[in-house]
Amino acid sequence: MAVITAKSGALSVLALLALPLSTNVLAQQGELPSANGNASITVVAPVDISTLPAGPEVKGVISARKDDKIKVTGADGTSTVITLAETTKVKGSGGLFGGKGKFTTDMLINGLPVTVKTVQGADGLYASQVSFKASDMKTANMIRQGTAQGFAEQSAATEALRSRMADIDKYNIKSTTNVYFDTGKWVISPQAKAELCTAANDADRMDNAMILVVGYTDSVGSDEYNQVLSEKRAGAVINYLQQVCKWKPYRMLTPTGMAEADPLADNSTPEGRAQNRRVSVNVLVSKGLDGM
Repeated sequence: MAVITAKSGALSVLALLALPLSTNVLAQQGELPSANGNASITVVAPVDISTLPAGPEVKGVISARKDDKIKVTGADGTSTVITLAETTKVKGSGGLFGGKGKFTTDMLINGLPVTVKTVQGADGLYASQVSFKASDMKTANMIRQGTAQGFAEQSAATEALRSRMADIDKYNIKSTTNVYFDTGKWVISPQAKAELCTAANDADRMDNAMILVVGYTDSVGSDEYNQVLSEKRAGAVINYLQQVCKWKPYRMLTPTGMAEADPLADNSTPEGRAQNRRVSVNVLVSKGLDGM
């Protein structure tokens, strides 16, 4: 589909469609004068990848997807950004259907191992064909949906897939909200409840944001007691985020309790211990999206 932008003036769609387009404009892009000569129209036509020279074959796991671009990360950690065209064919283990039918470009999701045949365009690589195995698609969907039952049923396939998508587990921290607790308690204060939902709403406006919850304690008590206490605090925060703030479970990374590790302040003072009795709610975005 052509993308049309007007520099100035107002033109109706019917008037625009009535304008004659030259062969050169249809092939790539150009500017057309308006009827009154005071505006020009830029027309960008879809790239005809059938005319482009062959590029390299790229194998790896889809580590990021944004609009018509995918990032494929190979076993050696090398990432390649590839653009999907309207004519890109998608081949699954069941057959070849191009842009419609059983296999479509919409099915190319994060975590899916693929082999991509490319062509070289002026602005980068385009995919002429993307192929994958149906079993890998099933596992990638399970990882995306975060279904525990699916992981259990496909544990072997899941572990094999995870080993090929290491950089998906690397994130940039976008923000951190700390929730503080009384000694030996895991009850969330009214102020903290409001802050949690604010953090969740802010994260929901970010593309591909995930939340990691980590519980901590001060140095009072045994290691065993503090480990359990830090896990209870993390669990209370997770329950509130999901049940009240409506944060979806599949956008939550595995929580953890860290007991008295990583203190924010000196545990030798009451003020320092109060800062260390906390749960950190970290909003993360995958580093795999960088450069897309």
